[in-house]
Amino acid sequence: MQRATSIVRRAAVRRDRVTDRVTLDHERRHCRRIVLTSDGGADYLVDLEKASVLEEGDALKLDGGDLVLVVAAAQALLEIRAENPLRLLRVAWHIGNRHTPAEITAEAIYLEDDHVLAEMVRGLGASAATVMRPFRPERGAYHGSGGHGHSHTHDGWDEPSDTSGAA
Repeated sequence: MQRATSIVRRAAVRRDRVTDRVTLDHERRHCRRIVLTSDGGADYLVDLEKASVLEEGDALKLDGGDLVLVVAAAQALLEIRAENPLRLLRVAWHIGNRHTPAEITAEAIYLEDDHVLAEMVRGLGASAATVMRPFRPERGAYHGSGGHGHSHTHDGWDEPSDTSGAA
């Protein structure tokens, strides 16, 4: 079984080095060590130094230098729409308050299909319909910082955390 130990980001992928592709849903695009079966039927051991998110168009670099292209799979998502931007913005605030991964476009918000969130969205006066499409959620302001940059308590107050590494 061939092994992939690094990711080549979309902008640096040389198409002439791509020998296979793997189609993954959002959950499987977040990985560190896993065996993936490509669209061509080959198995690859992904063995990354740390957990990473694979984006559409990225590639896994195999030990021999060949690349396996990453494709985002279509999956069941909630497509949320509202009659005006202000209502959609309010819905986005409520979704963000629940720390739910979301893909935000000019006309709609996309979430992984969840009946509880669908009812919440409808209760806020927006529509929620199930669609099949790739899910590309926002990565977040703290992506790549080694953490999400803040902590929570469960008594209703947020406490700032020191992310400088100072002791």
